[in-house]
Amino acid sequence: MRVIVQRVLSASVASGDESAVHIGPGLLVLSGIAPADDQAALGWMCRKVVNLRIFDDEAGRMNRSVKDIGGEILLVSQFTLYSDVSSGNRPGFSGAAGYDIAKPLFEKFHQMVQQEMERPVATGWYGEHMQVALVNDGPVTLIIDSPTRS
Repeated sequence: MRVIVQRVLSASVASGDESAVHIGPGLLVLSGIAPADDQAALGWMCRKVVNLRIFDDEAGRMNRSVKDIGGEILLVSQFTLYSDVSSGNRPGFSGAAGYDIAKPLFEKFHQMVQQEMERPVATGWYGEHMQVALVNDGPVTLIIDSPTRS
């Protein structure tokens, strides 16, 4: 699993006729699923995202998590995180899990993050064309891959 975590002052996602989903201060998490991802990878990533200490404490040091500050999370599926541009100029996406595998894993990841946060977590619409907007805070942007499991 691969995620891009962005510390935000606000973020939103919209799709077609759907009402936009908005969050205030917290994390925008773009999430990609690989074919080999499993429950263990989801659990590891869930705990990592929720407990990342990337918010300032009283001394101005990154020492608090999104949960510590009472922040919000917006999860957005993004298979393009597994793009391959090593050959030619058109990206290939064979590194991303297919819809039938990735959708239930993304939904499980969403459920796990909600449980870890102990409150609802916003999300976009899996497999839909979406418009994502954010106000990055810092900026702080992290790329995180789950550990390879054998």
